[in-house]
Amino acid sequence: MSRQGSFGQEVPARRKDEQNTQGRKILARKILAIESSCDETAAAIVQDGRTVLSNVISTQIPIHTLYGGVVPEIASRKHTERINQVIREALAQAGTALDEMDAVAVTCGPGLVGALLVGVAEAKALCWAAKKPLVGVHHIEGHICANYIANPELEPPFLCLVVSGGHTHLVRVVDYGVYEILGKTVDDAAGEAFDKVARAIGLGYPGGPKVEEKAKEGDPEAIAFPRAKVDGNAYDFSFSGLKSAVLNYINGCRMKGIPFREADIAASFQAAVVDALVSHAMLGAETYHEEKMAIAGGVASNGAFRTAMEEACRKRGIAFFSPPPILCTDNAAMIGCAGYYDLLRGRQDDWALNAYPSLKLGEAR
Repeated sequence: MSRQGSFGQEVPARRKDEQNTQGRKILARKILAIESSCDETAAAIVQDGRTVLSNVISTQIPIHTLYGGVVPEIASRKHTERINQVIREALAQAGTALDEMDAVAVTCGPGLVGALLVGVAEAKALCWAAKKPLVGVHHIEGHICANYIANPELEPPFLCLVVSGGHTHLVRVVDYGVYEILGKTVDDAAGEAFDKVARAIGLGYPGGPKVEEKAKEGDPEAIAFPRAKVDGNAYDFSFSGLKSAVLNYINGCRMKGIPFREADIAASFQAAVVDALVSHAMLGAETYHEEKMAIAGGVASNGAFRTAMEEACRKRGIAFFSPPPILCTDNAAMIGCAGYYDLLRGRQDDWALNAYPSLKLGEAR
């Protein structure tokens, strides 16, 4: 017996009553999920962990574009203004109500502390009023779990490269909720580097999509930007030097009166980032003999990166998985999926749940 996934794929049916590790039955068939870690106010209704009944996202990009980046105080205020409306819309689109939910999942970290607090406070209030279980979800775990929604056949173990504005992690997904971090950035995250380079060449915010678009007009081999190697861990990333190389190139051209093409800078910079990401991921896959590779996070929506990863996996006979772009950026559906598997493992939070802006993947709260 099977059911249809949210993207039309067949998903194996699950037992109606699934048990946690303590033997107590958890009926987490339908979860209300909330995400507010940065500048997206989002709510979703997720059924059985992988079927998305609704996924509502209210973006603040037009507001923060005026300032060239996210202003934490403004983000928190806008979350407060929008969160109730977004939740009501998610419930309405799913044709359900709060009292029909089996649990509420919410991002509790990492992220902007004020933004996180809005979502956590809202989730706790809803659970208190409706007497529902509460589960706090790690934001990066949510990004990883977006792959389960888009690829119903995907099961652990597999390797996942999480690339976003604040994080660059190469993770072994050993089992649901069990992770081994092979490498991470030692300075700037890849998405952060995209934003800073976009600002340097006058493209504005958000940097990732704008650099990708401009790069289509340029030559990725026009400028030989560096690919950093990190001493001590072959899987760690570093993008600060690359960002500095781009800034130095621009400043050098200006000082010497040499003209330069923004498109060539964008294309060459993007090629250097993609090369570093793909090479690290493939090294991990070969070393650990992984047969499945996934990508996640906002930068995972970058077309050049997706194409390069898919091609590298194809050459090595590795199955490649990726979420659609709407599930790469911050959203609540991925939080609902992660919350579902947390509940099945017996993880549940009480009223002491707080916002943890620097929460590490797998870290106890």
